[in-house]
Amino acid sequence: GLYVDATFGGGGHSIAILEKLKGGKLISFDQDEEAKIQADKIQHRSFTFCQANFQHMKQYLKLHGVAKVNGVLADLGVSSHQIDSAERGFSTRSDGPLDMRMAQGAKLTAARILNEYPEERLHKIFGMYGEIKNARTAAKLIVNKRTGSPMQSTLDLKTVLKEVAPRGKENKYFAQVFQALRIEVNSEMKVLEDFLHQCGDVIEKGGRLVVMSYHSLEDRLVKNYINTGKMSGEVEKDFFGNKIKPFEAVNRKPIEASGEEVEQNNRARSAKLRVAERI
Repeated sequence: GLYVDATFGGGGHSIAILEKLKGGKLISFDQDEEAKIQADKIQHRSFTFCQANFQHMKQYLKLHGVAKVNGVLADLGVSSHQIDSAERGFSTRSDGPLDMRMAQGAKLTAARILNEYPEERLHKIFGMYGEIKNARTAAKLIVNKRTGSPMQSTLDLKTVLKEVAPRGKENKYFAQVFQALRIEVNSEMKVLEDFLHQCGDVIEKGGRLVVMSYHSLEDRLVKNYINTGKMSGEVEKDFFGNKIKPFEAVNRKPIEASGEEVEQNNRARSAKLRVAERI
């Protein structure tokens, strides 16, 4: 069959899929320059790499003469090689520039957001994408502090946030703020919506959609889309009262990592895997 790895990253999933393919094809997507370097190492006649955001999946499949596929896999969030590169600014654990761009050529960075966005917009981002309880206070503090000296590094941001982070839960708080900035920098929720809608168009009847998400905002969108065909979770019915939706959930509850897996790979602790079949 024809398969899509929508988030190539370090290539782990693509390599695993290629090992199972017999006469099929795999098309993988990633906009990251480092991902392209990894993809270039794969010498397999069944493999095609597209250096593009998976938001443009349908368009690129069409360019390759593909209208329908048998399965799509998406592993959302930041890949391990991005987190481990301090200069990308994704990690709360190492100091680096306030960048957070998945596509290094994009114009918007975390530094621009923190130094240029008005207080009200920062408040909205922190509350909506970071789900922090004192979003207004954090936004106000950042606007006050940046007046004297603009924020340049992840350490600058953490130093400012220490004043308002809950005692004993600082790391979790920093992670939520970093998540909010990353989502805004990369328009992640809009990209995910566009991608999910395209899955309904390109996946063949009986084909599978498999999505791994790492925070409640992503998981809610994926769950709503699988269950209702709409991001809002609203159910639309036909004249006979049947639900109008492209997919049927294969697993009602998301699959999560076992304790043993989390021990081996701590980054799997928040992963939720949902599987759906095209109907």
